[in-house]
Parts: sequence; structure tokens; C-alpha cells
Amino acid sequence: MLTIICRFLTRMKINPSYFNTLKLSDFDYDLPSQYIAQTPIEPRDAARLLVLDRKTGKIEHTIFREISQYLRSGDIVVLNETRVIPARLYAYKIPTGGKIELLILKRIDDVTWQTLVGGKGMGTGKRIQIEDGPVAEVMAILEGAQRLVRFSEPIEPYLNSIGHTPLPPYIHTPLEDPERYQTIYAHNPGSVAAPTAGLHFTPRLIEQLKSLGVQFVFITLHIGLDTFAPVTESDPSQHRIHTEWCQVSPEVASAINQARSIGGRVIAVGTTSVRTLESAVDEKGVTPFEGPTTLFILPGYHFKIVDALVTNFHLPRSTLIMMVSAFTGQEKILNVYEVAKIEGYRFYSFGDAMLIL
Repeated sequence: MLTIICRFLTRMKINPSYFNTLKLSDFDYDLPSQYIAQTPIEPRDAARLLVLDRKTGKIEHTIFREISQYLRSGDIVVLNETRVIPARLYAYKIPTGGKIELLILKRIDDVTWQTLVGGKGMGTGKRIQIEDGPVAEVMAILEGAQRLVRFSEPIEPYLNSIGHTPLPPYIHTPLEDPERYQTIYAHNPGSVAAPTAGLHFTPRLIEQLKSLGVQFVFITLHIGLDTFAPVTESDPSQHRIHTEWCQVSPEVASAINQARSIGGRVIAVGTTSVRTLESAVDEKGVTPFEGPTTLFILPGYHFKIVDALVTNFHLPRSTLIMMVSAFTGQEKILNVYEVAKIEGYRFYSFGDAMLIL
């Protein structure tokens, strides 16, 4: 049996030996609250940028708008054009009137959603009145606080008027403009969190990079529950990562493969772009892909497509820092995070950025 498992991991280009040594504590670090950015910086491309060369370990410090110094003609930048939906709903129980909160996560059909329900006693059959919206009913209990909720009518037409932007729980300052939690190219509604590495791009910066011969393409991954679900297993390889729907069009797959064939680098903007690209690979390169991905990238994973990564600074013990550790090296990334703290970088969703070459 062990031989069969090792052969399977080898086919998946994962080194089996890593899973003998990985511990959740390997991805932990201390971050005092003053480092957590509470508001986005203005303008978007004024965020700081830490540039790391994976091979040499060299670190440079600059501003995001100067990223053109590190890209070259022929490179192809991959952006996730998902759009955050106003997925947080306020409601009360029927008939008691007790206040509860819903976070709709995944649409099952026209009126049924996989939902996080914050409130006690929300078992099967419990009825809910959405503030200024329809009635809903809990149809099934799922994992943790997740419920299958059926609304009396489609909830989507109500979202723009009664829904609220689901900011991460570590952001305590209200957001004046909800669009500031969207990328400038957000197009396809479906996420409950923003692909935050892309928040730093401006129209002017994109046009500048295009004028230098850098190409831009768009994929979609709708960000779901794992943004809010920390890893709790002491052995991270036992963590069950949730599926997220993603798409790579035939045109984008062709453009990436063409760029690679002439020596261009694939620059993934954000961990969501990495997960999408690495889910859409065969022996010939990137292939068109549409559907759910369960890819969980841990140290030991061999990247097939991504050459460089634009990313923010991630939460300890999260699947995101695990992916970045796989790309960079676990010890190296934690050392870089310590440098970032010393240099006063801002962390998490509204924080500064890294370019890992």
C-alpha cells in the first residue's frame, strides 16, 4: 500500500517525504496587530513591494508601481477577474426574532445556497427572515456552521440593496467605498473575498506594462470558504481543502502556451491564479478548464506553469502561506516575513505586496 501511495504522489509531482515532516507549526509566525492593514492605501499602486529572488535569496524594496523594473517583454501576467458579491446578510429567527447573520457561499440552484449561519440553534427546519428580503429555511446541516439554506425566492436580485461586503474578520475599520475591495478588472460575480494581490493594479500601470511588451490574460476562480477556514490539523496534509470553481478559456490557455514557447515567464497574480493555472495543466502545458478544483499546494509540490508570483503577506497557519512556502521554501518565506515586519510592511488583504521571482 505504501508503494502505491508513493507512486501516486510521484505522478502528482509531489515528493512523498515532505508529508513525513510537515507540521502546522511550520507555518506559524507572530504578527502584532499593528502590522495588519485596516484600510487600503491610496492610490492603489502606492503600496510597497518586496521583491524576492528565490534562487539567490536577494531582497529588494520598492513601490508597486515600479514592478515594471522586474518584468520584461514577452512575460504574460495572469489576473483573476472574479468579483466579490455582497454576500453577508443580516436576518432574524422566526418566530423568536433573535438576530443572526448569513454568509452565502455557493449557489446550488436558483433558491438554494451553501451558507455560513452565525447563530445558535439553527438546525434543520429553522426559518429565517432576511432583513428587507425573503424568508429562508435551513434544509440541512453541513460541516461546522455551514447550512444548506433555501430562500422563498431567488436572493441574487436583493444582494445589491441588502447585501454587505464580507470583509475579513481581522479588518475592523468600515470600508467607505465597497469598490475598494474589488480589483479594477473584477468582472465575474461569485467570490466571498477579493483576490487581494490584484488590488494593487491601476489602469495606468497595466497600460504602462503593456507598452513594454508585457501581455495580460484573465482567468476566473471564485473564492470560497477556505478564505475563512483556518487549518487546524497538526498535520497539514490531512486538511480537507474545499473546492472552488475556476475557469481557463481556450484563448487564455493558448496565449500562455505561446508565451512560454518563446521564453516568456508566466506571472501569476495571487494564489488564486496559481491554483487555477496549476489545476489546468497536462504534459503539453495549460489546457482549457472549467469546473471545481480541489488542488491543495503544500511544500513538496512541483510547479508546472507558474514562474513568478505577485502576492500579499498571508495569515499564519493558512493554506495560502502553505502555497507560498511551496513556491519559495518554508524557512525562506518565514525569514522574509520577519524582514517585512522589521521594514514596517503592512500585512493581509489591504496590505503591501511581494513579487517572488
